[in-house]
Amino acid sequence: MVRAETIRRNISSFRVHDWQDHFDTLGKGIIISDTVTMALQHWTADGEMRIYPTSVPLTDELTKRGYTEVVEKRKNPSWAPTPSMRERNPEWPARIEGGDPDNPLGTRALYLSWQYYRIHGTQDTRKIGRRSSNGCIGLFNEQIEEVYERAPVGTQVKLI
Repeated sequence: MVRAETIRRNISSFRVHDWQDHFDTLGKGIIISDTVTMALQHWTADGEMRIYPTSVPLTDELTKRGYTEVVEKRKNPSWAPTPSMRERNPEWPARIEGGDPDNPLGTRALYLSWQYYRIHGTQDTRKIGRRSSNGCIGLFNEQIEEVYERAPVGTQVKLI
């Protein structure tokens, strides 16, 4: 028998944000990604909200915060390391095609107005809930597929 005081409970640290604290209108929708609680909240234009666990950048130096928007969406996106990634990891391939199991972008990607920053899936589910990215926000593939379908180009985004 396991004693009650020895049972550990996984209590979520998600902080639920109110979109009105960050934006004036819902517009085409809103995404708020919190790098501290490792959670992404998405509101559709009609106000329906869903929350997802994420991976976040390894360090604060790799983390960009502020306002941006979804400018492009891709299914099975190809991946290429940024110049700074290539400098740190010259052995990395120049490009990995979409659909390749080694592709770190997973099955879908939302491209933000900031160069090199994405909200995307991941093939490595161990990364979710951890500081594990080079700057992007990662979700389970099943969840980025859901966000991808619900978030049109023009969705407002804030990383905090």
